Amino acid sequence: MTNFTEEDLEHYLQNQVDLRHRQVSKSVEEVQKIIKDLTTEVSSKDARFQSISNSGVHNDCFKDQPALASKWAALLRGRCTLNPAIQVLTPTLFLISVPVRGLMAYKERQARQWRYYTLSGSRLLSPVRDPEKLHQWLELESFANASQEWHDSRVIMEGDIVPAKVVTVFKEQVQAAIKTCKFTAKVSILESVGSVVRVAVETSDVQVEVELVPTVELMNCWPKRARWPHLLQRWPSAERSRSVKSFGFNLMAMSSYHWLLSFSRAEQVLLGSMDEDGGCRKKCYMVVRQLKEDVWCPGSKPVITAHHLQMLLFWTCEKYPSSRDWRNLRECVLRLVQKLHKCVSQRYIRHYFVRTYNLLKYTNTNELDDMAKKISNFLENPHTYIH
Repeated sequence: MTNFTEEDLEHYLQNQVDLRHRQVSKSVEEVQKIIKDLTTEVSSKDARFQSISNSGVHNDCFKDQPALASKWAALLRGRCTLNPAIQVLTPTLFLISVPVRGLMAYKERQARQWRYYTLSGSRLLSPVRDPEKLHQWLELESFANASQEWHDSRVIMEGDIVPAKVVTVFKEQVQAAIKTCKFTAKVSILESVGSVVRVAVETSDVQVEVELVPTVELMNCWPKRARWPHLLQRWPSAERSRSVKSFGFNLMAMSSYHWLLSFSRAEQVLLGSMDEDGGCRKKCYMVVRQLKEDVWCPGSKPVITAHHLQMLLFWTCEKYPSSRDWRNLRECVLRLVQKLHKCVSQRYIRHYFVRTYNLLKYTNTNELDDMAKKISNFLENPHTYIH
């Protein structure tokens, strides 16, 4: 095996990785401005959907929690952070949460076991299947304070807020807003499968595919399914874990009946603070992400995205909690690559917060096997790729 040096890695970071970061940051800025204007127009016609500028602690629902907003600002102070609503899955594929308004004072309920209805409103003889570990039903009664706008037969069914119905209403507003704002030259609706609004956004350099997802943002509460922090874990600290959990979680309208649990704010806090001890965790992540996008899993619809790599990084940080485990960049990169190779080969990546859920459960196995071979080739001769 021909290995690579620390100097090789630093050169790789300064050239390949930094170049990609600058290009993606530019795309994010342009997409953010366009989607902000688009969602502002949508909000003016249907107040249930907010502008993405109101995401996270800027959401109207949390303006009475200044301490939380202050803590968020302190955690991210001095760091160039993206809008928390935007997740960059690949350089040309973004997932954007569109916060909803009017659903407040959430309390997790003991859910009814089965639902016997179709999306069109007719009753079924056999029940709709129960949600998987990372999904849940959402009842209007879960909110002590729900605005009258949500008592709308277009979005609820037998007391449930149905994500597919919410997305249908939202998509109609997006289509109207594109015409109203005269964005047709920059934004176009794409065909989509399932409950997702997909749009193509033309930036100055590249076309970016954006998935717009209506999202219920829930602060200062944590789902029972996310049994985190894990027993006896040493990373992150107990204080940091409490801080992470205070930012709550999201419920995203990404399937027909069930809402997807998302922990984007928690993930952002963990990423932003992980190298306060002087370690090289984020550098490792950036190197592996670059290799994934250039060599192992390129393209706009890869089987492994940045989100998978984040989960992998968190698990590795937990397994190696000491700062001395993250001093040697070369060794740390190889450790993370070996972990990725094992997970891809076994077709199993555990979600960090809902640890019983396999993020690769429905992934194309042939593509995973092909990626595993490419990573194996890299491990046999990494200097060919990093020099």
